[in-house]
Amino acid sequence: MDSLRSQDGSFPHILHHGAVSGVTGSAHEWVVSDSASVLIDCGLFQGRDTGPAGASSGDLAIDFDISRLQALVLTHVHIDHVGRVPWLLAAGFQGPIYCSLPSAKLLLIVLEDAFRLGISRQPDQVERFLTVMEQRLVPLPYDHWHAIECADGSEAEICLQRAGHILGSAYVSCRYRRDHVTVFSGDLGASHAPILPPPASPEGADVLVIESTYGDRRHEGRATRRQRLEAMLVRALADKGTLLIPAFSIGRTQELLYELEEIIHGNRQRAMHPFLDWDELPIVLDSPLASRFTQVYRELSPYWEDEARERLAEGRRPLAFDQLLTVDDHEAHMRMVRHLAESARPAVVIAASGMCAGGRIVNYLKAMLGDERHNVLFVGYQAAGTPGREIQRVGRGGRVRLEGEDVAIRAEVGSISGYSAHADQQDLLRFVGGLAQGPAEVRVVHGDADAKRALIHKLKAYFRGEGRTVKVWSPSE
Repeated sequence: MDSLRSQDGSFPHILHHGAVSGVTGSAHEWVVSDSASVLIDCGLFQGRDTGPAGASSGDLAIDFDISRLQALVLTHVHIDHVGRVPWLLAAGFQGPIYCSLPSAKLLLIVLEDAFRLGISRQPDQVERFLTVMEQRLVPLPYDHWHAIECADGSEAEICLQRAGHILGSAYVSCRYRRDHVTVFSGDLGASHAPILPPPASPEGADVLVIESTYGDRRHEGRATRRQRLEAMLVRALADKGTLLIPAFSIGRTQELLYELEEIIHGNRQRAMHPFLDWDELPIVLDSPLASRFTQVYRELSPYWEDEARERLAEGRRPLAFDQLLTVDDHEAHMRMVRHLAESARPAVVIAASGMCAGGRIVNYLKAMLGDERHNVLFVGYQAAGTPGREIQRVGRGGRVRLEGEDVAIRAEVGSISGYSAHADQQDLLRFVGGLAQGPAEVRVVHGDADAKRALIHKLKAYFRGEGRTVKVWSPSE
């Protein structure tokens, strides 16, 4: 990791412990002295992604020195940004954990689930972990500079600003001696995403660490993607089958519900097919975790953007409409799988995990992929090495391995990229271009190789056009 240190060894500098060669496992260390640093995110590795020191989805033990860590800052609560927090505590980290106020409402739900799945289901151990988390957690308001207490007296501050990715998401400005500013983007939201306002650029940065998940492509516009989703619904349900949508429990699920409510509202009292009215289309949310997150989203409506709050004022319920059915316990879930697989009841099912690497969506896929009446729709990024990426790659006529079982794919497979909660290339360029001052250096992380290369190329061209000399590179180079 010394090779990722600034060339002259000066402070502050950055060490990257994850999301360098891929898109998961985010962990970036902002080092302000030989004995003081701040960790930005500590996420789970997924698929084939690995950390620079060898951590992977199969070995999540902390593989970097934590002796100088004074604090942990979490940009948002997606598992690839927070999933290794239990392992960080187990390794001996004892500092405060900072996040936004909305993230604090969501974080314990995410980490309780991660702890149960990855470490222990023993109730007493889960309870002890949650107690420690509550003691360490320090929620911060947006747009407020907060001093980090460093044992050696180093002057370090952080400021969280809205990132527009999911509820509570933030990018982090880190200020050293009230002079040098390093900005970590976390995951930035798309400019046209529903529910949340888009991110505004920071005033300035000396160094910018920016994600590149969709650094090589443009999303469909919101109106276009909604039309495509509506057309997909009509086409997919024509055979009285089920439209399966693998989705992350937080962020993507709530955006989909919001858009589905809008489509149904716009088609009320109309027939989709002779056998199905829009008003009678069941939308099945089969994820206890997603249901809990959706409830928190409803409770935190003051953080929604204006359009979404206007719908509430009109008496509409974008995240709790009449056609929405929730499935909680496992037995009810298995009954729903059997019912939809064996009957001719058209339905839309939203279930986790978003990359089909586990969770309830796998049971639906195993039961329905082999039946051409059904459809699968991907609305988010599928990491290399995940079943979701393989299903997306081979499509109808191919095969995929799910939990050790070889499954034929006869269902139709489609994708709509516009529903990603990530900024696309234009959004990322707009974020960088909005900086009033700086940067002198841009580090591109959190993306596949092609996405990083494309964004680096575009950024270099942008700065050349501005007549500015800026170092743009990726730590994976």
